[in-house]
Amino acid sequence: MKRKILLVEDNPATIDVIQKELEFLGYESIVAEDGKEGVEKASSSLPDLIIMDISLPKMDGLEASTAIRKNPKTQTIPILAATARALPGDKEKCLQAGCDDYIAKPFTHRELGAAIKKLLKE
Repeated sequence: MKRKILLVEDNPATIDVIQKELEFLGYESIVAEDGKEGVEKASSSLPDLIIMDISLPKMDGLEASTAIRKNPKTQTIPILAATARALPGDKEKCLQAGCDDYIAKPFTHRELGAAIKKLLKE
């Protein structure tokens, strides 16, 4: 059975690219296009991993990650922050909000795969 990854991302072009990469890597993907939907889909679909953009409508990725960590159903799901925010201190903000790791956009196919495998302990 394929492992499920929830992609929380609002940019259609980025969604398309990452979904193709996830499929190539052998994962099933679920998409949420804002932070609020991401929190809801995390709880309803219980993915194996969440890839979380930080700049999102309705609820940003930091708030969404915090909400996911507060829910007993979803608190142990690994969260990978995937964001264009790459200023000093941004990685720390993501980790403090509950993300397990951080990858700066743009990233390569290989970097994404390595980050996913590390968090899924594959």
